[in-house]
Amino acid sequence: MVRHVTHSALDTQALAIEFGRALSPNSVVCFFGELGAGKTTFIKGLAEGLSAGLETQVSSPTFTYLNIYRGVSTLYHFDLYRLRDADEFLGMGFDEMFYAEGICCIEWSEKIASLLPPGTICVRMAHLDESSRQIDITLAENNG
Repeated sequence: MVRHVTHSALDTQALAIEFGRALSPNSVVCFFGELGAGKTTFIKGLAEGLSAGLETQVSSPTFTYLNIYRGVSTLYHFDLYRLRDADEFLGMGFDEMFYAEGICCIEWSEKIASLLPPGTICVRMAHLDESSRQIDITLAENNG
């Protein structure tokens, strides 16, 4: 596990930019944290790190489940807050994105934990105070 503490949204984005630059194609990254923990802020920075050129356009797809951002790299941004279960995810064919060219970022991935591919990266975010966040980065438990 790698632990980081950020003290502002800009710090969080700066960390995410570096994280995005280090990702390999076809990476799957799951985000955990309560509402307002900074998951979408992190994904905006990650998009910038991918050189997607879309960091100001990234928004959470809460009502559509998926936003696709095409740039130098393709970013598949899932928000599964409203998803019922893994069967609904499979029924929409979203699991195909795990093997498409690009990076998958998944908020509220607990509902599809059994579907996550080997090598999935977990980013756990927690409030320390109004502007500070603890960010832990690990491999998903199903990856050994």
